[in-house]
Amino acid sequence: MVPFAGWSMPIQYKDSIMDSTKWCREHASLFDVAHMCGLSLTGKDAVEFQGLVTHLQGKDAVQFLEGLVTGDIAGLADGTGSLSVFTNERGGIIDDTVITKVSANDIYLVVNAGCREKDLEHIGKHLDAAKAKGMDVTMTIHDDRGLLALQGPSAMPVLQKMTQFDLSKFYFGMFAKFDIKGVPCWVTRTGYTGEDGFELSIPNSGMNTIAEALVADSEVRLAGLGPRDSLRLEAGLCLYGNDLEQHITPIEAGLAWTVGKRRREKFDFLGGERIKQQLADGVPIRRVGFISAGAPARQHSDITTPDGTVIGEVTSGAFSPCLKKNIAMGYINKPHDKAGTEVKLVVRGKANDAVVTKMPFVKTTYYKG
Repeated sequence: MVPFAGWSMPIQYKDSIMDSTKWCREHASLFDVAHMCGLSLTGKDAVEFQGLVTHLQGKDAVQFLEGLVTGDIAGLADGTGSLSVFTNERGGIIDDTVITKVSANDIYLVVNAGCREKDLEHIGKHLDAAKAKGMDVTMTIHDDRGLLALQGPSAMPVLQKMTQFDLSKFYFGMFAKFDIKGVPCWVTRTGYTGEDGFELSIPNSGMNTIAEALVADSEVRLAGLGPRDSLRLEAGLCLYGNDLEQHITPIEAGLAWTVGKRRREKFDFLGGERIKQQLADGVPIRRVGFISAGAPARQHSDITTPDGTVIGEVTSGAFSPCLKKNIAMGYINKPHDKAGTEVKLVVRGKANDAVVTKMPFVKTTYYKG
């Protein structure tokens, strides 16, 4: 167990990190991610969400949130969501978040545990200003709920045995409310591993019931922070505090796709002008992947040219249990960012051979029907 964002979290359970990572790729793993912060933004006339068929646009809740994030939230269909980022006045990333448009006036977000206080202060400050202008939007923090993530190719058949909801028509990025083992849950088809899977927002009183039912299935094993990190790195997914920071913009991070097409008409969110300029002029650095020899590179390892000139820094790195190779990601100066470029990663004073590699390192298997 280790301290993590104010919580005590397991690095691993009985399986090694190597075995646990491979188990998730081949079967299913259950992650206790109750340390994440779930919250809702609602406006007047918010209604209980019942399905995935309506296509209403939001009112004040959507308008308020779009001032803080890069995504086209109004353009989301009800019951769908997407990754987005909160930006500051300089266009830097305050946090990354999965935003779900539950209905026209009900937006559900999950933010990183390590950013909880910072995010809530940031949203709260702008919420006070919005209310002072007469906007009708309310923030609810869901500390009465826990969060479990069931990930891997066996996730759907395992979960289907516990609910009458038809998961075969429930695709990546969708959200719905339905019972699991008789417990009312909020379910999103998403995850942080690159595998198919579900994140289950569960009333605290039902957490043990569902967790025990899931791990009772022979296809499911508990997994901790260690395999969670190796799985997300293999999938090329960012970890806030490592790969994303307040001085890094979504364009530099390779997340330009989070700036919705409609949002590029006005760039009317915090830092929008700088992001508009970067999209037009380009950026001098970019987040890329690496495969390297020698010892695995870790955060803050220098990236150099073959002759020793420093051209970047590693932000995450590890040995890949699935590829059986060292993988890493980091920020590198252009024009050294092209796939196939040979570089060096400096580990404990030794410059090891590496090559710039496209991500994800392991093919993602999101369920899209």
